Amino acid sequence: MPFILLVFAELFISGCGDGNRIPVETATSGTIHISVDESFKPVIDSQLKVFESSYPDAKILVEYKPEAACLRDLAKDSTRMIIITRGLSPKEEAFYKDSLERPAISGILAYDAVALIVNRHSKDTVMTMPEVQALLEGKDKKNRRAVMDGISATSTVRFAMDSILKGKPLGKNVEAANSSPEVINYVASHEGAVGFIGVSWIGDEEDSVQLSFLQKVKVVAVECADCTEKPFVQPFQANIVLKRYPMIRGLYYILKENYSGIGNNFVNFLQNERGQLIFRRAYLVPARMTFNIRDVRLQ
Repeated sequence: MPFILLVFAELFISGCGDGNRIPVETATSGTIHISVDESFKPVIDSQLKVFESSYPDAKILVEYKPEAACLRDLAKDSTRMIIITRGLSPKEEAFYKDSLERPAISGILAYDAVALIVNRHSKDTVMTMPEVQALLEGKDKKNRRAVMDGISATSTVRFAMDSILKGKPLGKNVEAANSSPEVINYVASHEGAVGFIGVSWIGDEEDSVQLSFLQKVKVVAVECADCTEKPFVQPFQANIVLKRYPMIRGLYYILKENYSGIGNNFVNFLQNERGQLIFRRAYLVPARMTFNIRDVRLQ
């Protein structure tokens, strides 16, 4: 009987030719789908470029969407990983473990800031946080319009409502654009507008695309509550590290992969030196490596 079973097994394996073999994903080969908050497209594009050049057989198909859409995608089998501005709550961890029978993990990758931009001809280059709040509530004394990458579902809108307005609704003066570049273009053509975007869209002055954006708009300095020498600061890395800039948020990964696949490999890449240096190069603050600040005197 053992001999008969062995022959059957050999026949079964030999009958499965290479043409019918199911591709096996490894940490360095295969294809996965991820969804990423649109606010972070510039830096994640840079991360993917370096990652895929290091692992040419690993393909990560990315879609950039509002944060809420990314979270909806995570419930689908086709989406393995998302990158957004928050991690999983204990309730969400329990849901993915029980309902999808696949544990999901999350962790912080870097720190970002919500930057305010104005028209090149605007004289309003500094704002206090009460002024920012009044602007979002529709109570701005200068009758300016706030412009965001959507009225709902985006991480920037959620940050504005949760962290700035403390749950209050947005005012009727808040305009919706479809993307961060559209926010920049709107502000560039409307002198009475204030745009809210992620700093990774305008932080890198050595990037040709971002340099073209900076030629269209100006970055607003926001009140620093704990600063004495410089009461208004811009969202530079040092101001994010020292928490001088008041509108800071985290960048998180959420991954549902309980084996050593491309998703885990990409997370390791983002958390380790090369990925962290790419975040720093994009003017975000790496969360997994030391960031030294030095005082420099310019002659």
